[in-house]
Amino acid sequence: MIQQNFIKLYEEKYKEHWLLPAFSNYEEGVTYSFAQAAQWVARVHLILEHNQIKQGDKVALVGKDCAEWCMTWMGIVTYGAVVVPILPQFHRADILHIIEHSDSLLLFVGKEHERQLSLEEMPAVRGTFSIVDLAPVADLSRTEVAKSTDVAALFGAKYPNGFTKEDVQYPEIGNDQMVLISYTSGTSGFSKGVMATANNLIANIQFGQDANLQFRGDDLLCFLPNAHAYSCAFNFLLPQIQGTHVYILGSKPTPRILLKALQDIRPKLVISVPLILEKIYKNVLAKKLKNRWLSLALKLPIVKGLIHRKIRKTLIETFGGNVQEVIIGGAALNPEVEEFLMRIGFPITVGYGMTECSPIISYSGHRKFIRKSAGAILHKIEEVRLDGAQSIEGKMVGEVQVRGENVCLGYYKNPEATAELFTEDGWMRTGDLGYIERDCIFLRGRSKAMLLGSNGQNIYPEEIEAKLAMLPFVNDAILVQRDARLVALLSVDRIALEKEGYDTEEAIKTVMEEQRKEVNSQIASYAQIAAMEVIEGEFEKTPKQSIKRYLYK
Repeated sequence: MIQQNFIKLYEEKYKEHWLLPAFSNYEEGVTYSFAQAAQWVARVHLILEHNQIKQGDKVALVGKDCAEWCMTWMGIVTYGAVVVPILPQFHRADILHIIEHSDSLLLFVGKEHERQLSLEEMPAVRGTFSIVDLAPVADLSRTEVAKSTDVAALFGAKYPNGFTKEDVQYPEIGNDQMVLISYTSGTSGFSKGVMATANNLIANIQFGQDANLQFRGDDLLCFLPNAHAYSCAFNFLLPQIQGTHVYILGSKPTPRILLKALQDIRPKLVISVPLILEKIYKNVLAKKLKNRWLSLALKLPIVKGLIHRKIRKTLIETFGGNVQEVIIGGAALNPEVEEFLMRIGFPITVGYGMTECSPIISYSGHRKFIRKSAGAILHKIEEVRLDGAQSIEGKMVGEVQVRGENVCLGYYKNPEATAELFTEDGWMRTGDLGYIERDCIFLRGRSKAMLLGSNGQNIYPEEIEAKLAMLPFVNDAILVQRDARLVALLSVDRIALEKEGYDTEEAIKTVMEEQRKEVNSQIASYAQIAAMEVIEGEFEKTPKQSIKRYLYK
């Protein structure tokens, strides 16, 4: 158990960073200082107390990312309640299911979600409050106490002489206590509620401090959903400890919106998922690199160095001109993209984690990052082992299992899934296959996704899918097995195909067949793709943009 108390640490840091900016809504230009954040937290405390919420009670939170969402999250947890953040992209039925399944007694909701919900479908909810201004939502509140909650009056009565640093006093909640139920967006079925303790969260914070990810006075752009463990830890919880100013994008990170925000904020650190860099590489860089003259120039050592430096500088400028590291998490980065970025000296690194570890499992700074790895094992907070390892292509590959300060309690009200998560001797099963080399984890793919070839060879579909995703006209791809045949399911860019003259289904089949042969020339004989199949539209994905593999056969 980590000695530093999670809740008391924020009490200390709010006082220390009192006058510094804490959160900004980027699009609205609204900024809250740490002092204002502490006042917001105090208002949330008064709402919970007025509505008879006890320590350990569950309080749900759903709405688009904004400064007010973050401060409300902090208010729930520092009161001693258990926060249940719900990804705003979840369907209405899933949101209602999570509210009910989590036993949430109160709900904080964004304006965009108010009209989706009904009180009749939330039988345990006493009251609902707006994330934006903390006012009660009468139509979604059951008790008269909730409907009549006047936070301004409560605040004035509690702090008649104004709110000062001395008023920041949080309860001593043990690090062993559950403070968060995070409903995952896994690709293998309906989400489960991961029970995270204060200890799990502070383990991630201490890792971030040790790794020098952020500093006092830094500016950070948050464009990932804060209800997701990855963003929660490093776009939200760690910055408050370090005194970092977080700008919350608050809208879908389209290339135009995201690049403008990066230019405006000029962050030193960028927390991202692979999709952002993969799009830049595929849609911009890969096309330029195929230029005949540029290809010839890259064969000349002196000229190649100059070109690489120019591309690196352009990419740095694209990210605001000040970036010192880009951390990719949430999914594996395409190997082709990773290799190119490392070749030109771009400060890229890839971390590995999962919601059940809140989320970090392995990480190396970009200067120590080993290509194709998922970073170094974090010995200070965990142990990692391989279970059932067997020699595959010269590597001892087994299931990655973790034990340590970052590992969750299990799944809320789901003893069967919790039992499956842990081994008999207490190690957490990640479900990921990999090997360990030079103290780093190298992942091969999900154990559930692994396919068995007709000759008994293990086939890791993610490795082949990465090659498929880099093909012209292909947006996304997954590999499925049908009667011992490997079939690639593809989502394609039909507009781009039409521009190139592939305007009929027969023409599309022809170009896809050519690409099938191209990919097969790059992979082992036992993993050859027998057919390509184009799906209509896009694959259904989780909020972190992983394909819901279980939907496709």
